[in-house]
Amino acid sequence: MSALEFKASSDCYDALFAAYSEKHRFYHTAKHIEAMLKHFDAVKDLAERPAELELAIWFHDAIYKPFSKSNEYDSATWAKEFSLSNNYDLDGAERVHRLIMATLHNGGVDNKDQKLIVDIDLTILGASPEIYEEFEQNVRKEYRFVPAFVYRKKRKELLESFLNSASIYNLEYFKNKYENTARDNISRAIQLL
Repeated sequence: MSALEFKASSDCYDALFAAYSEKHRFYHTAKHIEAMLKHFDAVKDLAERPAELELAIWFHDAIYKPFSKSNEYDSATWAKEFSLSNNYDLDGAERVHRLIMATLHNGGVDNKDQKLIVDIDLTILGASPEIYEEFEQNVRKEYRFVPAFVYRKKRKELLESFLNSASIYNLEYFKNKYENTARDNISRAIQLL
């Protein structure tokens, strides 16, 4: 993270790569991070603090255990500790922490960068139907130990919560580019459940 003047850390990179390569992951992998970074490159000029947002993308799913309720918090804590260990100021480290916590997708976004990371994380919902179907299959694989009837019920509730919101995305760029396709994909997924 040269933009933040962090020293090179192959240990951290290796730890992140190992985390995103865990055997129980099928969607929350390095491929997801790569896709998010690609989307971020297209909208970097919208960010208020692009280097912090990029760091948050790298760490936002670093800790991912399907049955844990603290994945985002644990990932955010790791990113904050990494930032502080590189002598980044506390305010900046806390902003990175809050960016990752915004990916809980519970509506608690306070600023443009938080809206941006949430929208980037949700671009998969507005992908082509084929890619979206692969996403749904990979999420199901991550929750393969959940009985089908429980999974269908919980997944339907989550997907309906997106449809019931006034808009899935926060920023106009994402609304214009992904909203309609996302709604079509989600509606189709609900029907298939």
